[in-house]
Amino acid sequence: MAGKRQLTEMQRKFCDEYIVDLNATQAAIRAGYSPRSASELGKQLLDNPLVAAEVARARAKQSRRTGITADRVLRELARVAFCNPGDVIDPDTAEVLPDASEDDKRCIAGVKVKYVPHKNEGGDVEEAIEREIKLCDKLKALDMLAKHLGMYERDTGTGETGQTGVIMLPDVPPLAPPPEEPAQEVTDDA
Repeated sequence: MAGKRQLTEMQRKFCDEYIVDLNATQAAIRAGYSPRSASELGKQLLDNPLVAAEVARARAKQSRRTGITADRVLRELARVAFCNPGDVIDPDTAEVLPDASEDDKRCIAGVKVKYVPHKNEGGDVEEAIEREIKLCDKLKALDMLAKHLGMYERDTGTGETGQTGVIMLPDVPPLAPPPEEPAQEVTDDA
């Protein structure tokens, strides 16, 4: 196999390091490349077809091993984006509803329960309970889904799309002017 190119040991090490955090500069440094040129070398390595193919294989293997797939990530984002807080939290007591679904409970980012001692009218010390339930960031999940669906892209007229930050809607057609009323004849019947 004299004509078939293979990865060098440093390129292979770069691939292994790159899938750790997807940071090409740091992967190049950890693989043994010079820190001064690591940024440029990282980009060059990712443009190398042999390296790119190896990174793709390693990422696919990692995805199978961990069970983390694009579909699974999108399903989780959709859970957060479309969760109805009223299905999870009792607004009067700030408690998780007992009949909240497991999917809805997955949208809870954190729960704080604080016991605060205070004196009642009789002078006895009682504990008041303060609860705080924080849900995952719904707007961020919606934004991530919108980006995934390409809702922020617009056609630039050059065959490429650009980022606008807003969803482009079609122009609203102008309203038609009201119909003119026919002129009435004035008669002199007096």
